[in-house]
Amino acid sequence: MLLKNKIIIISGIGPGLGIELALCAAREGAKAIVLAARTASKLSDAAKQIKALGSGTETLEVVTDISKTEDCDNLAKKTVDAFGRIDGLINSAYIPGSFGSWEKWKFEDWKKTLDVNLFGSLQLSRSVARYMKTQGGGAIVMVNSMVTKRVIGNQAGYATSKGALTVATKALALELAPLKIRVNTCYMGWMWGASVKTYCEMAAPAMNCKPEDIKRGIEKNIPLGEMPTDAESAPACIFLLSDYAKPIVGAQLDVNGGEYLPMG
Repeated sequence: MLLKNKIIIISGIGPGLGIELALCAAREGAKAIVLAARTASKLSDAAKQIKALGSGTETLEVVTDISKTEDCDNLAKKTVDAFGRIDGLINSAYIPGSFGSWEKWKFEDWKKTLDVNLFGSLQLSRSVARYMKTQGGGAIVMVNSMVTKRVIGNQAGYATSKGALTVATKALALELAPLKIRVNTCYMGWMWGASVKTYCEMAAPAMNCKPEDIKRGIEKNIPLGEMPTDAESAPACIFLLSDYAKPIVGAQLDVNGGEYLPMG
């Protein structure tokens, strides 16, 4: 089991990748999973699903807005108070921001997106890293997006926030490595699940087609021939948290079915 006896914090718990990360961590033997999101009902639902697995994994639900420093500090403290340490953190919380062409860019909205996707992820990482430093190490995984490498029109605000996170994560990985705290990133492509299903359903009327037509159109650009699911993508993050990834620092793992293939 990749996470046997480890204490793991996962932010951004909710339908889609968030819950799949939590379930995967439980299946991989995590001793405890600390569930964080802004909505309490999402946390309780995730805790019930983890309990139903019968893995024996403990859960702690902490309502958290990662854009608030005090919430990040509270999450880290409650984890250590309950379990004595923090072995891993997955920064999965994000907001998509508003969509629109350059003439309709709303920079106030961009600032809110940056507050969560960039500064929130960094604040939570710092809050957790303080405890990891004291205990002698740990692992942090940032969930980033293929959109930073293959920009999608009308999604500039979200892409910019994730692009900034890319650079900041490199700096964080460099600074924390001497403390035996490993920081790595998974760059997720299209993932079939709640979020993409909603996107297809909302976009279909405007494109005068069916949601499944949009899905098939996306999959034409994926060499594997199908869109990976949230559940299939989650284990990549779990691997980077595990001791199997002990020598890996500052890695950028592409999880997209081959849609984006970096050159060099």
